[in-house]
Amino acid sequence: MLLFGHPRLMQCPTESSISKLPSPLKDLVVTSQADVGKTEVDKAEVAQWIEKVAEGEVALPDLETQLVPRTYIVSNYLTAADVALYGALHPVFSQLQPAQLYSTPAVTRYFDHIQTRPSVLAAASALSPEFSSVSFDLTSAPPIERKVDAPKKKEKAAAAAEQVEPTAASVAVSKEDKSPEDRPKEKKEKKKDAAAADNGGKKKEKASAPAGGKAVAEDAGEPLPSMIDLRIGHIVDVKKHPEADSLYIEQIDLGEETGPRTVVSGLVNYIPIEEMRDKYLVCICNLKPANMRGVKSFAMVLAATSKDGKDGGVELIQPPPGSKPGERVYFEGPDYENAQPLAQMNPKKKIFETIQPGFTTLDTKEAVWINPATKSVHRIRTKDGVCVAPNFVGASLS
Repeated sequence: MLLFGHPRLMQCPTESSISKLPSPLKDLVVTSQADVGKTEVDKAEVAQWIEKVAEGEVALPDLETQLVPRTYIVSNYLTAADVALYGALHPVFSQLQPAQLYSTPAVTRYFDHIQTRPSVLAAASALSPEFSSVSFDLTSAPPIERKVDAPKKKEKAAAAAEQVEPTAASVAVSKEDKSPEDRPKEKKEKKKDAAAADNGGKKKEKASAPAGGKAVAEDAGEPLPSMIDLRIGHIVDVKKHPEADSLYIEQIDLGEETGPRTVVSGLVNYIPIEEMRDKYLVCICNLKPANMRGVKSFAMVLAATSKDGKDGGVELIQPPPGSKPGERVYFEGPDYENAQPLAQMNPKKKIFETIQPGFTTLDTKEAVWINPATKSVHRIRTKDGVCVAPNFVGASLS
């Protein structure tokens, strides 16, 4: 019989929270001997999450939003909160069908990661069969689920486009959060007005469409890296998210007349706030707007993760010296250099998700996209030079 009061849990606020968990979930958490937090802040957050699990206050849609930018629910290491969440999710995930699993991809990825941690495996095995391993086919997804309602969304967007401020069309966002709260009309607005929002910019100069039209690429056919709208940004203000310890809220100047965009990034645990201030960086500007713990994010910063994973470090991709906010960032090669990005990427078509695995850094630390089919190398650059990761070789970019 497992006894509560393991040395790791003694004299810790987490102890009272764990005591509220039902068996065998409580036994799973105690047996795993997972960390209860390396700092006082982490300990408090771990206790809060376990309290939520004990009281049944964890909803899948909310959890999906919070886990998009995270590997673990608290900080960047396995804690008792992860074990408690995994145990609470187990009876649900063991019954879900593939289509349901892919409706919450971040939670599915998280669940599978936690269940394969050695300490969790050992604890689950000791309590078998309550927490038997759940198998996932992560190599395929149900395409019908992703595409069925796209036409209706476009129709609704067309009807609502004129009722929204024109500046909304220029706002794009982070994939870090694919919140179901985002309204379909926002996507259509961006497609309708993106050319106007960039009036006088390089997109207009190279556009082949008539003035006032959609000077953007079509999203039909295979996903291409040139569909991604990359631009130079300048962080003019940054602060920690008041409702999420792992998130920054940045104001990033992208050279737009409408002023800086609000961007939410899950970088608190990897990059000190002092290194974020006044930083020039590369932003992805045409992802769907995302609600991040009550704050809407309108772009995503491009960061490099060490080839050893996040524990090896995360750093921002650095543009060439002298770069200016709003400057176009593109992929080398005749097929991509002069191509126009989409006004907004359709999240159902998984364009960024398809291209992103090819992002890496060379031995020179230059940021590139490697075509998975041809193995051709396409540097990520501006007119003045190639973007780089300051320290990482063989990094992944996202």
